[in-house]
Amino acid sequence: MPVTLAPPKAKAHRHHLGLMGCKFALTAIHHNPQVAWDALRVGVKEIERIERLISSWRPASQTGQINKKAGIQSVKVDRELFELIKRSIQVSKITRGAFDISGTVARDYWKITNEESTMPSPAIIARLRELINYQHIILDEDRQTVLLAKKGMKIGFGAIGKGYAAMRARVVMGQMGIENGLVNASGDLLCWGQPMNKDHWTIKIPDPEKTDMVLASLNIPNGSVVTSGGYEKYALINGKRYSHIIDPRTGEPAEGVKSVSIVCPNPELGDALATTVTVLGEVEGLALINRLKGIECLLVNHQGEIRYSDNLQV
Repeated sequence: MPVTLAPPKAKAHRHHLGLMGCKFALTAIHHNPQVAWDALRVGVKEIERIERLISSWRPASQTGQINKKAGIQSVKVDRELFELIKRSIQVSKITRGAFDISGTVARDYWKITNEESTMPSPAIIARLRELINYQHIILDEDRQTVLLAKKGMKIGFGAIGKGYAAMRARVVMGQMGIENGLVNASGDLLCWGQPMNKDHWTIKIPDPEKTDMVLASLNIPNGSVVTSGGYEKYALINGKRYSHIIDPRTGEPAEGVKSVSIVCPNPELGDALATTVTVLGEVEGLALINRLKGIECLLVNHQGEIRYSDNLQV
């Protein structure tokens, strides 16, 4: 009598690594370990490719060349980078400048080292206000070029790049047969399908004061949860912590919100909106999210109080 073998059970396979200046964790759920690990390797390669394309700290990257030639000449870039910059500018328009990829230049003047430093002078702050302006990012659609209009300007994707990389990793892993998985980019979480032995993903939001403690848990079927805050990276000046998130409208650190978590189908947009709400603050930030369909928010204000967008289910 022939023996009927039970079908192999799906297992979660995980890979941890450091990329784009942060910690990534990729999870692939599949009954075939070879399929899972092949997909994880492809996901890693895709994130590495994105890093080479958008990293502003790599002088040879296309982004590095844009910054190097600011105020001098335009730079022809790949369509992928061109479209990412276009989408970034669209978010800047929606948020009236509260999100701005040209704000990365502030990092040259605000020392985000988690150690004691000094306050930039009023002259430097005034200079930053001149340099930070998404309207001075000039795109030529026909030539596929990018020009930063003023010398000294810079663009960077620290507030949107991890979300984009997570999304791209999910795409290529899906193409490799992974129907259930998760990408965690230092708090930018993108999940799809189903986790092991559950019908939904449970995402834990850390307490900004005690990051080893859970502030809240969100159950989502798929999509992304992106958390941003100034509790991990900051400037320390005269004993006071200043957030690493700079308000591009003022050239100074954002204040009033300790952490922001955005629930959004698209982690790239969620990444940008988490930064935006941190800059806008509790009242304006929640008002913005409540106007956006399919996007929700949980934030912790300066007093440590939790606030929610209108339709967030906790």
